[in-house]
Amino acid sequence: MPSTLLTFLGACALIAASPGPSTMLIIRQSLHSRRSGFLTVLGNETGVFVWGVVAACGLTALLAASQLAYDVMRIVGAVTLIVFGVRTLLAARRSHGPDGVEAAAAVRSGWSSYRAGLLINLANPKAAVFAMSFLPQFVPTGAPKLATMIGLAAVWAVFEIGYYGMYVWFVARMKAVVSRAEVRRRLEQVSGGVLLLLGIRMAVES
Repeated sequence: MPSTLLTFLGACALIAASPGPSTMLIIRQSLHSRRSGFLTVLGNETGVFVWGVVAACGLTALLAASQLAYDVMRIVGAVTLIVFGVRTLLAARRSHGPDGVEAAAAVRSGWSSYRAGLLINLANPKAAVFAMSFLPQFVPTGAPKLATMIGLAAVWAVFEIGYYGMYVWFVARMKAVVSRAEVRRRLEQVSGGVLLLLGIRMAVES
């Protein structure tokens, strides 16, 4: 069991290290404040745990088996990413100085940050299907499948809280550079552009 857990954590590290929509959103939210970034991480990992529980209950098999259900979720996910991308680009355009940046950060509530992280994960059908294919590989022979998969999903989520928390910490440590209005605006533009492109790619893929 300990060796299985270590292998599982190693796999979790590889998954977290792969850049994706969640990574870009966490970095983008962390540009505003450490609190915003960390709450976005918590929202994202809530989504990870939810998909893990859904996979443990076997419900994601229905999503994998139904092309229509998958396509509906894919379009919803694409729209979500595109909206986040456009909003980020518009926010960067409006922030022409330190006052504009601070005002944008001020209106960003804790709930909106948490909700953004949760939505970016739950709206991704690939996350659901991946959880279904990933977690069962680490259930030991003879172990109760439902309880073990839910436990693994919890470990996965907690591990990623620590992993992505380092992103939030790093952005906070770079505050002296990132707090410059021009640098922050450029980073907003890059993260917004990446989210927009990821959304378009999700919309057009089969």
